[in-house]
Amino acid sequence: MAHPKRRSSNSRTGKRRTHWNLKPPTSNGCSNCGQQKLSHRVCGNCGYYNGRAVVEETNEI
Repeated sequence: MAHPKRRSSNSRTGKRRTHWNLKPPTSNGCSNCGQQKLSHRVCGNCGYYNGRAVVEETNEI
C-alpha cells in the first residue's frame, strides 16, 4: 500500500474539501396554488401533486 512521504497540511486538506458543503434543497412553485414546495413532494398547502388532488383538505379548527 502506498504511504505519503510527508503529512498533508491543513490548507491542502481544506483545498481538497472545498466542495464538501451542503446545498440548500431546491423548491418549486405548486402548479395549483403557487406555494413553494419541495420537488417530487405533495404540496403541504393544497394537497396537490402532479396536477391532481392526492390529499384531501381538512378544515378542522
